[in-house]
Amino acid sequence: MVSKKKLSDYVAEFIAKKRVKSVFAISGGASLHLIHSINDHPEINYVCTHHEQGAAMAADGFSRVSGNIGVAIATSGPGATNLITGICCSYYDSVPLLIITGQVSTFRMSGDTGVRQIGFQETPITEITKEITKYSTTLKNADDIRFELEKCFFIANEGRPGPVLLDIPDNLQRAIIDEDKLNTFQKNNEIKTAFPSSDELSYEILSAINEAERPVVIAGWGIHLSKTEKEFIEFINSFQLPVALTWGASDLIESDNKLYIGTFGTHGMRHANFAVQNADLIISLGSRLDTKSTGSPITTFAREAKKIMIDIDPSELSKFKSFGLSFQILVQDDLKRFFKTLKKTKNVLVKTSSNKIWIERIKNWKEKFKDFDINQSKDEKSNIDPYDFFEKLSKKFKSNTSLFIDTGCSIAWAMQAMRLKKGVRVFHDFNNTAMGWALPGLIGGHFADPSRENICIAGDGSFMMTLQELATVLHHKINLKLIIINNAGYSMIKQTQDQWLKSNYVASSEEGGLSFPNYKKISEAFDLEYLELSFKSDLNEKLNKFLNSRGPVLFNVKVPKNARVKPQVKFGRPNEDMEPLLPRDIFKENMIIQTLDLSEEV
Repeated sequence: MVSKKKLSDYVAEFIAKKRVKSVFAISGGASLHLIHSINDHPEINYVCTHHEQGAAMAADGFSRVSGNIGVAIATSGPGATNLITGICCSYYDSVPLLIITGQVSTFRMSGDTGVRQIGFQETPITEITKEITKYSTTLKNADDIRFELEKCFFIANEGRPGPVLLDIPDNLQRAIIDEDKLNTFQKNNEIKTAFPSSDELSYEILSAINEAERPVVIAGWGIHLSKTEKEFIEFINSFQLPVALTWGASDLIESDNKLYIGTFGTHGMRHANFAVQNADLIISLGSRLDTKSTGSPITTFAREAKKIMIDIDPSELSKFKSFGLSFQILVQDDLKRFFKTLKKTKNVLVKTSSNKIWIERIKNWKEKFKDFDINQSKDEKSNIDPYDFFEKLSKKFKSNTSLFIDTGCSIAWAMQAMRLKKGVRVFHDFNNTAMGWALPGLIGGHFADPSRENICIAGDGSFMMTLQELATVLHHKINLKLIIINNAGYSMIKQTQDQWLKSNYVASSEEGGLSFPNYKKISEAFDLEYLELSFKSDLNEKLNKFLNSRGPVLFNVKVPKNARVKPQVKFGRPNEDMEPLLPRDIFKENMIIQTLDLSEEV
């Protein structure tokens, strides 16, 4: 066996051995050797996007769908810096990603000269990305390539996952290495602990479940990351615990399950917020409980409940102390170990209550508040109500559907209105929420699992950010189903301007400076079937035609410019008090815990 080979060929072999079948790349002078080696490897497919941001987002989508690491390659300088938004999507959602950037040759680096740049397109990308990666380094010695790749893969997946970046100078990509003499990386599996583990607190957690009359489990994206979906369902079923979902876990439990509450938080469902806020026990699993979940001020969150949080990241567990929010039990552990430990302890301590009364109360809230929220424009016979659209759309999904949803009102409307069946998956960059993520995310998801029915849902503003990736869809003959929620502007921004800036729609509307293309002509240019929906009377017919389309299709759904996310929590109010505000008598009679003394305006 020949042990000597080109370094870039070794990189391709290493990636293939990790069962990564697709790499997303844009060509450039400093990345050519890497891309050619990827091309020459029989087990790897390279996918050319039309913007490095799209490459990173596609690799992110690939990782989310496959459960394996995603890989993107770009050249030095602007190629590398264009990756940053996509890297952030992975970093803040704990998605494992390997970013490989080309760099100028080592003998053209500025080093300690004090100048800004010597080599053409030389940029210190490792320094730039240190705060948004788990590990970022430049290869200095060709014999360290195995060490750095092994280290990158280990760090990307160890503990709380995330992106890593390896910057490889051009002359080292071309270097001939002796595989038998490469330096190797020694794994360190020791996880630093600052809080007790499941073993130490399992009995206390089960005792809290036994004592609770109004328990709520909060489920987050971390359940998908840890691949503990089955263990989670077994856990909630065994204790009959109602579940409130973050957007990252909205597909975790089907909506007709009696334990399903719905999505909660500042842009969640009103009845779900009532359940969380009035609970006497909160158990948070796989969620970092950001301010979108807790509301602001944070101290108003589930303020009379006993709170338990399990997380693998000690910083996430300790952060609440500085905000004045107290948790009675904090556990540092991965969820696989948590569920396994609790299952063993459950044999000793068994819950006797079925929570039937509490589950029924949540169901009553859902029915009681319905008229205040969903179908806000039900009296407008012609206009498309986004809530009505998303509810009817979700009822028609096949069980093998994957949704890639962009940020803004589109994701909020979908998360409040959709009723998901078993097998449907929802993907979104939940924490960075970059406009334009959904289309390249779907491209990555397609290459991870082409058997799924992939649907992209994007607002017109978000679509404009990455519409060039339709060329990638066309080239690879991806059976894209694209929905554009067309309100001729940025409705989420408009809603903020309604609240704080006297509805002056500067930089968020056509009259405020935005412009949009002819989507029918866009469809023609990229060989997409075109459908348009403007009237309620056509809704079912057009939905069926869209979903039954055999080829790639663009569905232009025109919603009113004044459509808004309702309900929504205005900053400064606790999560249970969403706009439009409930009549004060109805609000107070439905609250179990003490209400806060707030004026009508914040």
